[in-house]
Amino acid sequence: MIRLDKFLCDSGAGTRSQVKGLLKAGRVTVNGATETDGSRKLDPQTAEVTLDGKTLGGRQRAVVMMNKPQGYVTATEDRGPTVMDLLPEEMAHLDLKPVGRLDKATEGLLLFTNDGDVASQLTHPSLEKKKIYQVTLDKPLTRADMERIAEGVTLEDGEVYADEIAYASENKKEVGIEIHSGRNRIVRRIFEHLGYSVQKLDRVYYAGITKKNLKRGAWRFLTREEVERLKSGRYE
Repeated sequence: MIRLDKFLCDSGAGTRSQVKGLLKAGRVTVNGATETDGSRKLDPQTAEVTLDGKTLGGRQRAVVMMNKPQGYVTATEDRGPTVMDLLPEEMAHLDLKPVGRLDKATEGLLLFTNDGDVASQLTHPSLEKKKIYQVTLDKPLTRADMERIAEGVTLEDGEVYADEIAYASENKKEVGIEIHSGRNRIVRRIFEHLGYSVQKLDRVYYAGITKKNLKRGAWRFLTREEVERLKSGRYE
């Protein structure tokens, strides 16, 4: 059993204050009768709630993509600034959580969701997802080291290799790397293992989704087709 005003917020009807206005205006019905009391308890599985005659379905499931800037941590329990600070306050009712992590210094594609099916699909350890990063190094990457990364390097937690790796600039300090491993800070650790310092790390692709045309710090909802692709695993 949950409060009616929370049910309305979870359904995307508006913020707490907006929902209060909707109730006061008599625009909400519960099981066919107009309801103005937001504190009323109801069973979200059986109650029929409408707003202006349209039936609401409880919490609106959503998947959001953000182009994360540097300087924000992904762990929501950490002291700010966190990536949650970049989402508008009116989205708080969706109870979105970041899927996976990008460290404070890493930029790029980050997903948020309140959909358990999507979160499970993306975080299951047996389902490693394709990721592409743009890496800026402190010095040119040698051809020999590039080949070592492609063939596999042994870190303290085991061997790892890149599926694809290529120069992204003539100075050879900028590199594109495709990898499936989900181990912590794996891209940074690969290059550090070979004596390089990562100056900038930008995730541009994750699990079939790209951040193309999304400005740094901006966000958008995924389309229905994108969400269905995530759920089905059709993104490699």
